[in-house]
Amino acid sequence: MPKPIPEFKNEDEEREFWATHDSTEYVDWSQAKRAIFPNLKPSTRTISVRMPESMVDELKLLANKRDVPYQSLIKIFLRERIDAELHSTVVE
Repeated sequence: MPKPIPEFKNEDEEREFWATHDSTEYVDWSQAKRAIFPNLKPSTRTISVRMPESMVDELKLLANKRDVPYQSLIKIFLRERIDAELHSTVVE
């Protein structure tokens, strides 16, 4: 029989709990049912980045060629670069 899941004061407390405890002690996963959450969107934060006007113009040109908003293209470029940096082999 699974242990009872404690009450949490906030999400940070819950996050810390699950990061340090095995869920199989608290949940009978054999009884779990698949759930689909089609409308979930990742949390976003608005930031301000100063860049040269010529760079913004170039981004808009590239975005226009791809038929996407330039802010979306910036996110695509950043995601690709972040993935490349995180998955690159460290050479010393």
